[in-house]
Amino acid sequence: MSLTAEQRLAADLLNQARVEATATPPVRDMLGSTDVAGAYAVQAELTRRRVEAGATVVGRKIGLTSPAVQKQLGVDQPDFGVLFEDMAFTNDAKVAIDDLVAPKVEAEVAFLLGADLDGPLDLDTVRSAVTHAIPALEIVDSRVADWDITIVDTVADNGSSAAYVLGTEAKALTDVEPRDVEMTLTVDGEVASTGNGAACLGDPLEALLWLARTAQDFGEPLRKGQVILSGALGPMVPASPGTTVHADITGLGSVTIHFQQEAPA
Repeated sequence: MSLTAEQRLAADLLNQARVEATATPPVRDMLGSTDVAGAYAVQAELTRRRVEAGATVVGRKIGLTSPAVQKQLGVDQPDFGVLFEDMAFTNDAKVAIDDLVAPKVEAEVAFLLGADLDGPLDLDTVRSAVTHAIPALEIVDSRVADWDITIVDTVADNGSSAAYVLGTEAKALTDVEPRDVEMTLTVDGEVASTGNGAACLGDPLEALLWLARTAQDFGEPLRKGQVILSGALGPMVPASPGTTVHADITGLGSVTIHFQQEAPA
């Protein structure tokens, strides 16, 4: 894929910001404030660089599933980013703030795929492809200074993704209905965010269907074994050193992450 000089510069700036955990100015002015396709080209270039450096793609994340956030950014559909193996943390792990720029946390339903999602797709197809639903926390982190982002900035910046945590419980969809779950997220035991499955595009499975179709359009269909973060169930909260973020999702269980200033010795 051939990039324009502006797209290559945007990729260079965002890559440097991620590696060095430093903020960069918005990239929308160099890409064009409405050029979402160009932003995805930058995201694809950043993915290519990470894979060439040895990273392994393990799934996707869906963003902008909230109508309120879509309205804020002037868009009418979600966006997506790529999940890499080195972005995964185990439940109850410690995460270093110093490795991030301006992290925030949101609770989500994650799906594990047991089949490829290629060919004609509908809600029944994606439902049957899911082996398990898992409680998850996504650590989102805009490399753009002060979260001064539009849809172009966040798409280019891999959906403002940084890391994710999966809980230890996994449920088949015969045991839980994603759109009916209720979520409570606490920071050091104090309720900081609440929401439900319907807040995620009306149904997390609808978000998965959107992603499956969009991934096909981009020539990168979702594959068996991939993890999909389906989108926030409620408002995200800032991450601070020394705090513990915990989410309870009815029917699915819980997931926890601890933040500290520096990486564990």
